[in-house]
Amino acid sequence: MAHLIRHKLTNKLTNAAHTVSNKSQAKVSGVFARLGFQAATDEEGLGFAECDDLDYDYRQGMQMDVLQGEEEGGPMDGEGDLEGDSHYQRDGTGPRPSSLKTGGSLDEDKPKITSWEAGWNVTNAIQGMFVLGLPYAILHGGYLGLFLIIFAAVVCCYTGKILIACLYEENEDGIKVRVRDSYVDIANACCAPRFPALGGHVVNVAQIIELVMTCILYVVVSGNLMYNSFPGFPVSQKAWSVVATAALLPCAFLKNLKAVSKFSLLCTLAHFVINVLVIAYCLSRAREWAWEKVKFYIDVKKFPISIGIIVFSYTSQIFLPSLEGNMQKPSEFHCMMDWTHIAACVLKGLFALVAYLTWADATKEVITDNLPSTIRAVVNLFLVAKALLSYPLPFFAAVEVLEKSLFQDGGRALFPDCYGPGGQLKSWGLGLRVGLVVFTLLMAVFVPHFALLMGLTGSLTGAGLCFLLPSLFHLKLQWRNLLWHHVFFDVAIFVIGGICAISGFIHSIEGLIEAFRYNIHD
Repeated sequence: MAHLIRHKLTNKLTNAAHTVSNKSQAKVSGVFARLGFQAATDEEGLGFAECDDLDYDYRQGMQMDVLQGEEEGGPMDGEGDLEGDSHYQRDGTGPRPSSLKTGGSLDEDKPKITSWEAGWNVTNAIQGMFVLGLPYAILHGGYLGLFLIIFAAVVCCYTGKILIACLYEENEDGIKVRVRDSYVDIANACCAPRFPALGGHVVNVAQIIELVMTCILYVVVSGNLMYNSFPGFPVSQKAWSVVATAALLPCAFLKNLKAVSKFSLLCTLAHFVINVLVIAYCLSRAREWAWEKVKFYIDVKKFPISIGIIVFSYTSQIFLPSLEGNMQKPSEFHCMMDWTHIAACVLKGLFALVAYLTWADATKEVITDNLPSTIRAVVNLFLVAKALLSYPLPFFAAVEVLEKSLFQDGGRALFPDCYGPGGQLKSWGLGLRVGLVVFTLLMAVFVPHFALLMGLTGSLTGAGLCFLLPSLFHLKLQWRNLLWHHVFFDVAIFVIGGICAISGFIHSIEGLIEAFRYNIHD
């Protein structure tokens, strides 16, 4: 009897200690929230894996559940799951973890985002300035290009959902539990047990390629827009690209992107205004629209490049696991994906069709180059500003992945750490960043073709990350719970994605080699 009473008293004291600890943590978290430590929800902030906070470990599925183990009186002692215990949380059933920042200080829980905020981030990821190349895709695809815009929206929406399904497994009670955190986790789970890290390396390489190519595209489009805005200036497109890159060199010295991210919302609003202006101008010439130019005939040589352009404009899968994990109601993820992709499909289809009907065979790679000179300069200057302000986000994400994998991988890296004890950037770390900026410039100078580069990126990484890998992972991890029509869809998407990727990649490479030879000869 005495033993039973002591046991009950011990349980009550333990529960009371947990309650007091949780309340104190909640108060501290509220203070941090009021001070402004909140999750980024501006343009491409989640789109580029929350680069504002440089939370690499969270994006790679290696988030550690570091529980706060200190109070004013010193560290707390305990065992098991008491305060001060650090463990790797895999089932998602415990409290939300805090993450350890690069400076070594603890950051409190980030507030969750609503489905509308999540939809805003997805919209920014798939409705960026690269939609300016869609009318050029219609030029070489006609009605088939329009169908592909719709088809790509449906497929990318579906693969986004099945990718999130791969994050979950059923427990003994038949309840789905989130056991993975990122695209890399899913890839590693598929390659286990023989090659437990192979899938993550593949996804990381694809991510780096896509981020670096995005940076190159920003430099290319900046040079292209400036050259066509001021045709009277004795400055070539290559020279304008050099000028744009000179303005981007300070990116190599950035320690964080908080200052840049403040302009993201303004850039997004400016981009929507530009789209409205382009459509308004096209509608003003509705009587001259060339409906007879829109046919079912396709250009066999250039249409595969158009496939890559369209697919690249929908790429967002690499960021969806992090986004879904930050939602207040993950159950609303499917609905959010539906309305964002429906809206993107409608807006992209209308924009591409209306712009092509206005200029027909004269449609250029960047549609704003077709505008009259009176308004072209103003519109293009806004777009250049947006491109230059958007460049640091993918650039910093690519630098971070390279630094973590080559310089900071827990002592297993090939090269010494890029940072000193005080967090200062060392010379080889700065050289890595400057070298990446110079590499984007060289690519933009030698291959200044927006459509070719965009098509290559969409065919290589876009089709792989949006079509091939999600369907393959879904078949591998969820095959026991799949119905026959899900298996059919996954296999069909894998086959179609493979065909599109191979054909688009081959034609893009041929075009790039030809363009490179021409520029070398020139």
